Amino acid sequence: MEEEEPFPSSSSSSSSSFILKDISNFKTPKRPSKPCTQFFAASNETPRPSPSFRYRSRPSHAPSSSRSKAKSVAKLKAYQMERSQSACKEQLKKDQSLRSLSKCLTVWLNFLFRNPEACGCDLSINGCSESNIVRVDSAWRSPKRMREFSWRGEGSENVAADILSSKYLNLRASLKDVCSFDDLKQRMQIYLSLASCKEVFDVMTRVAKNIDEGRLKMKANCPIVTDVGMKEKASKILLSYNPIWLRIGLYIVFGGDSLISSEGDFSSVKDISFLKMIIENQFFSHTGLAKAYAYNKKVEGLYRPGYYENLGNIILKRILLLVLILDRAKSQTSLPLNYGIDGVDGGSPLLFTISSGIKSSCQVLNDFLSSDVMHGEGNLLAHLVIVGYKVSHQQSALVEFDFQVSDLFLDLQDGVRLCRVIQLLQHDPSILMKIVVPSDTHKKNLANCGVALQYLREAGVMLCDEDGLKIMRDDIADRDKELTLSLLWNIFVRLQLPLLIDKTTIGGEISKIRGFNMDNLNVINSSNLGMLLNWIQAIGEKYGLRIESFSSLANGKAIWCVLDYYFRIELSCSNKNSHETRGEESIVSATDYTDAVHNFVLSQKLTALLGNFPEVLQISDLLENNGAVSDKSVVVLLVFLLSRLIVKKNVDKLNFHKLLGCNCQNLERRHSLTRRQLASSEAIVQKKQRDFDITEDASKKFKVILAWWQDMTEQNYNSVVKPTASTSSCFPAQKTSINISRENAAIVIQSHFRSFLERRNFLKKIKALGLIQTVLRAWLTVKKNSELNKFSFAGDQEFPSELERLVKFIAERHSFVSLRRSVLLIQHAARSWMAQRRDTSCPDLVKAAIVIQKCFRGGVVRSIHNIENASLKGQEKGLSNSEIEAATRIQIAWKNFVLRYLHKQTYAATKIQSHYRGWLLRRSFMKHKQAIIKIQSNFRRLKCWRAFQIAQKEFVCRSLQNQILAATKIQSHFRGWHLRRSFMKQKQAIIKIQSNYRQLKCWRAFQIAQKEFVHRSLQNQTFAATKIQSHFRGWQLRRSFIKQKQAIIAIQSNFRRLKCLSALQQYKIAARSAIIIQSCVRGWIAQRKAWKHRHLIVVIQSYWKGYVNRKESREQLLDLRLRMQKSARNVDDSRRLINRLLSALSELLGMKSIRGILHNCETLDMATAHSLKCCEELVAAGAIGILLKLIWSASRSIPDQEVLKHALSTLRNLARYPHLTQVLIETPRSVEIFLWELHRNKEEGYFIASEILKKICSNPNGLKVVHKFPALLKRLHNLVEELTRKTSIDKRNPRAVGVRDNTDRRRLKEAAELLKLITNG
Repeated sequence: MEEEEPFPSSSSSSSSSFILKDISNFKTPKRPSKPCTQFFAASNETPRPSPSFRYRSRPSHAPSSSRSKAKSVAKLKAYQMERSQSACKEQLKKDQSLRSLSKCLTVWLNFLFRNPEACGCDLSINGCSESNIVRVDSAWRSPKRMREFSWRGEGSENVAADILSSKYLNLRASLKDVCSFDDLKQRMQIYLSLASCKEVFDVMTRVAKNIDEGRLKMKANCPIVTDVGMKEKASKILLSYNPIWLRIGLYIVFGGDSLISSEGDFSSVKDISFLKMIIENQFFSHTGLAKAYAYNKKVEGLYRPGYYENLGNIILKRILLLVLILDRAKSQTSLPLNYGIDGVDGGSPLLFTISSGIKSSCQVLNDFLSSDVMHGEGNLLAHLVIVGYKVSHQQSALVEFDFQVSDLFLDLQDGVRLCRVIQLLQHDPSILMKIVVPSDTHKKNLANCGVALQYLREAGVMLCDEDGLKIMRDDIADRDKELTLSLLWNIFVRLQLPLLIDKTTIGGEISKIRGFNMDNLNVINSSNLGMLLNWIQAIGEKYGLRIESFSSLANGKAIWCVLDYYFRIELSCSNKNSHETRGEESIVSATDYTDAVHNFVLSQKLTALLGNFPEVLQISDLLENNGAVSDKSVVVLLVFLLSRLIVKKNVDKLNFHKLLGCNCQNLERRHSLTRRQLASSEAIVQKKQRDFDITEDASKKFKVILAWWQDMTEQNYNSVVKPTASTSSCFPAQKTSINISRENAAIVIQSHFRSFLERRNFLKKIKALGLIQTVLRAWLTVKKNSELNKFSFAGDQEFPSELERLVKFIAERHSFVSLRRSVLLIQHAARSWMAQRRDTSCPDLVKAAIVIQKCFRGGVVRSIHNIENASLKGQEKGLSNSEIEAATRIQIAWKNFVLRYLHKQTYAATKIQSHYRGWLLRRSFMKHKQAIIKIQSNFRRLKCWRAFQIAQKEFVCRSLQNQILAATKIQSHFRGWHLRRSFMKQKQAIIKIQSNYRQLKCWRAFQIAQKEFVHRSLQNQTFAATKIQSHFRGWQLRRSFIKQKQAIIAIQSNFRRLKCLSALQQYKIAARSAIIIQSCVRGWIAQRKAWKHRHLIVVIQSYWKGYVNRKESREQLLDLRLRMQKSARNVDDSRRLINRLLSALSELLGMKSIRGILHNCETLDMATAHSLKCCEELVAAGAIGILLKLIWSASRSIPDQEVLKHALSTLRNLARYPHLTQVLIETPRSVEIFLWELHRNKEEGYFIASEILKKICSNPNGLKVVHKFPALLKRLHNLVEELTRKTSIDKRNPRAVGVRDNTDRRRLKEAAELLKLITNG
């Protein structure tokens, strides 16, 4: 405890800093705290404790030399410690600066991407500012074509005449069940040009003809309507369109102005559900067709045959028409990539949503009209292309890219956002053609960063940091913080500053501030940063503030000077006409307030009123570090502030006279003149009224900010001196606006609170009424039933089922009410007893506390009164303001000390009293608790005794009931015995009567049977004679049959003997033939052996002759090798094999001659078949992507099939090597393209694609990628089943088996092996 006494201030400062950390209203910024002296250096040594905590060392008895050596060692360690601490401080400061600069640059980049025009970027195309508007009702044209033609086409008159002609009568008749042709034409002309409309009608004429003739149709049962799963899938495919485009397409097909209304958000859940309902109720149904084919119009779902076929044709026409219209509308309104990003820099919105997996019109048709829906269709797109139906829109990944920056270094490593910055600042969209999107690999990141650095080098941006370290593309891709920030700062200085700052304008402003001509300034040779520094230095000189460099801006004083200067300039006219003696006093603050946090926050809030101003400095960083850490962040803020105050100054927006409500005659005169000139136009008058409303809102915001600024100033400084009258006179409308806003807020809060109270009371009343009603109904029901008037709660009496619940409820409610009444009575008695005891026990303590509180409050009032009297006396004696302020501060400090001392004593006394009172209350509570427990036990005993009496009475009643029940039981048993006895007597009499009757009946039956026996005996004799005759005849027939059988057996044995003899002769002939064949085979084997021996002899001789010839021509070969090496040195590098391959690869996509493409593909196939190095070089040059694009774009013609075969063969050669197979797997859409080729190719390309897929499936990663395409795997299963069926059919018809049988068997074998490999891994 003694060691902590010398540091009372540290605890108080820490507590105060902890209190000031509440920054919820940004009015209590953290004051600069004392720097901590304790640091852990980079070395392994820990810092020594401070001298105040060090124990006193004993006197040393060592000699003086050792003591001096120890002192020098201690000094050396102290020096090392100071260096390590300073290094830690510098590193910490550098990290804070980098963090602040990264946040500042992040805000700048987001502001640049969100609003490039506010950063000075030119988004127009060759001076045409309308071309960068994103809309869907006009076609995009290049600037040259915009000057020459209108957007509806060159020969619009001829096209309109063609559309109005009668050549589309067949289409009109075919689309009568889909939509009205005239309305369709009228709606299409709103969003499509006349040429596009004519093209759509021509294509749909041919498509509708194929659908009507049955060559293109859905399955008979129309599964897209009858199958719920397929219907949902089709709805999801249609909803993958952008809601804006989908509404336009449905409007063109079905009509309805509600689809294209501009109200609401098209992407909301409500609008999406609305579109889904339209698709389900309009797109997949037809009301007229359903009425025509209905069996019963009152029963839905029962239709005559032919309904689903016609409905399928209508849906097919609708989807083809919808996809074609949307594809043409998007194609004519989209912005080409060489002019900017479509949907961002101009053009029209995206055709497909970002979250959907469909990105092209072809994919919509493939997924919507799959093989499960269409009848007998293989490749639907190929069939449609033959008809003339072509859709070409493919949504690129760049238009979907989100350029928002959240993590600066992570988001910039792909290079895409960096290229976007260069494109905006340089106005050069050609960079968009060179970037790779999506950039999902490190190699692509390096390529994009290399493109960005190349453009920056051409623009003159320094590609090095402050230390001269060169910035490479690897630094950006590897997220090097310092080099990335250096590059962004260089871009800001070189490219952004010239767009925001005009040297001539700044030079004129500096001349205006300093009061000399512009000729004295060297504007041409000065840099933009130099002009910025001269401008801020000129303003600082007006206030006596010396600014040497940009590092002097971190304290916020220069920002305060800028705001004060320009605010005073804007109010100069109102100050001249006023009768107050303010002179040149600032309107922002009455005192010289130089808090950096408030200055920076105020600058950003005031400029935010103008709109389009980035929040460069984060308020959290300002409050944490008590100002700006990085001077570069302040430079960025100054640049945007300068662009708003001087360069891009707009009187209608930046007019502080209007914001403050000043009455300036010149301004009023100008505005009145403008009103008189524009009074004739009613629209312009309405526009000025809107501008006046906006200005009035900005004025209110401005006054609120000023009021907030003054509140912060007063709260932080706790100024005792009241502000002068001149300060308040500058804001004539300040107090009124604040009071009005507060009154409005109070009224709104009160109204909401009162409505909340009323609603809560209303709900309580409703619940109480409901409870009362249920209780009353239950009680009335019980009262009405007379059987329940006398019931017992614990008895076994049975109640009706409908009243049992109500009876239990009433009983439990009654017991609860009685128990609650008793508990409330006990609690009231206990509380009254406790209150009486407390009043009798400690009256003196209460009175003493009241007396102490009165004395304390009186002392506080007297001290305040004395201070005021002293200040008044000082003013009467004529003391200066500084002396009065000093005396006041001394008094406040003494008063605070006395208050703290009294507060500590009061707190200690309160603590003791609270503990003592708590002990007294706990003791009294325990006594009360024991008394209550005793009362409860007696009450429960009484309750149990009463329950026992009630149970005893119920037991007596129950015993009487049991006796009555036993008597009734005995009587019932006696009556039953008596009845059984009488029944037995009657039964015996009846049995005797029945036996006599049966005896008589049997005698009569015996006489009848005797007569019948005589008659039957005669019949039996006749039947016996007939039986004997039949047996004799049967014996005769069997005897003749046996004789015939023996004769047949003899004949058969003779025939078989002759047959065996002929078979024996044939066997002898076969044995003789086998001997001859064996002799021939043995001769052939001997000849073969002899030929082998002869071949071996020839080989040995050839080797020997070769050895002899090589020995003789060794010198010639050496000379030939030297000449070959010499000629190889002189060969041009471009003629080497690898370089020729690379050049052929680069020219492959750009080449238009099919012969040249085929030659290049053959060369690549031959080179990759024999050289691993060629394969690796081609893969490094991006051959896989190029060949995949070539395969995907190949058609079904014979030359294209040859190109396809060689391209697949090249990829097969690359897939031989495992490390290249991995690259092939990672290439986007590679596996999908191979599966497509496997399905659509039936010749040699089929087997090559199968071999490639086997190589891919042998890799685990490739197997995972293959399983991502379940639809294609399902088609592979179907292919195997189809080939198996064909093979079985060919086996049944051996006459029809030919070359096709062998091909089908090979295809079946390849497909089965591939499917087994995919299934089993």
